[in-house]
Amino acid sequence: MHFPTTEHHTLDAHAPENPLTRYGWDEGFAADFAPYSARGLVPARVVRVDRGRCEVATADGGGTTTVPASFGAVSTHDPLRRVCTGDWAALDPRPADGAGASVEALLPRRTAFVRSASSKRSDAQVMAANADLAVVAVSLSDDPDTGRLERFLALAWESGAQPLLVLTKSDLVADAHHLVADAAEAAPGVPVFAVSSETGEGLDVLTAALAGSTAVLIGRSGAGKSTLVNALVGEEVQQVQAIRDADGKGRHTTTRRELLLLPGGGALIDTPGLRGVGLWEAGAGVEQVFSEIGELAGDCRFHDCGHVAEPGCAVLAAVEEGVLPQRRLDSYRKLLRENARIAARTDARLRAEQRRVWKQRTALGREIQERKRGGAPRRER
Repeated sequence: MHFPTTEHHTLDAHAPENPLTRYGWDEGFAADFAPYSARGLVPARVVRVDRGRCEVATADGGGTTTVPASFGAVSTHDPLRRVCTGDWAALDPRPADGAGASVEALLPRRTAFVRSASSKRSDAQVMAANADLAVVAVSLSDDPDTGRLERFLALAWESGAQPLLVLTKSDLVADAHHLVADAAEAAPGVPVFAVSSETGEGLDVLTAALAGSTAVLIGRSGAGKSTLVNALVGEEVQQVQAIRDADGKGRHTTTRRELLLLPGGGALIDTPGLRGVGLWEAGAGVEQVFSEIGELAGDCRFHDCGHVAEPGCAVLAAVEEGVLPQRRLDSYRKLLRENARIAARTDARLRAEQRRVWKQRTALGREIQERKRGGAPRRER
């Protein structure tokens, strides 16, 4: 799934400010909402979803209020269209049946952070919608897992939001410079921040980067997300638990996705810690994470080069010359294969085509290796 680059729409400077501006409301969303005004509906932003109901923020006089709402009117079996935190909605605040506020429609999403749900069915799960920034939190208390970092960044790019990489717990390492450098190498085009929620180091710079935007915070359990949220919001809004001494893994402190206002402007969508995260239609995101491979591929002899064993492959040449680390190429291949498997499960024709292409590439690689050894190529039976 790929969304266009996020556009920011500013409200008329001479018009009274809509109180929902604090939640990210702008002229673009106002234009999308216009058809619903005649029905007596009002705009609202989903701040929390829980067991078939949600809480939404809506205007109340000159301020805002948060109210519970049902969303049966927009219920669907399509996991990509279900109500989620960050959605903008058309709300009926006083339905005729007196049952309470009701979400009657969802406005088009600008961005959506989607992962493969934790099930063998490979269903999609939308974790957050309409985020301008995707903040990936990684703890410096242990050497960052570069492969996991690349996976998170692929989903972040695919969401349509601008990724930010936040390296937490910088106070726990004597010299974080080399760890920051390693992380930055795995995150081309992504701003990197090293912060400590305990000492406050780097928080002012991160706060400035988040101001005026909606950001979604993602990361594995134990990355210090809850402590970071409390530091950014300026109060204890999330319970903090220590990581387990036995294996260093974190406990799930945050149990649901929740949108919180930031004191300096903007909003933050906190999400539960993830032990694992599966790709979902993230091909463009993978290419963005490994953009240097895409640039090198432009010099390959064949335009459809698979960078396996093809003659004239500029990517393989870069590996041999030490320009491109072998680990980066291996990770790139792994994520592309995983993303392709997800797509193949829902498309039998694509699956058959992939088998044919992989078989051809395997045969080509075997033939080239045989020629290098001076032997005659084996014929496929």
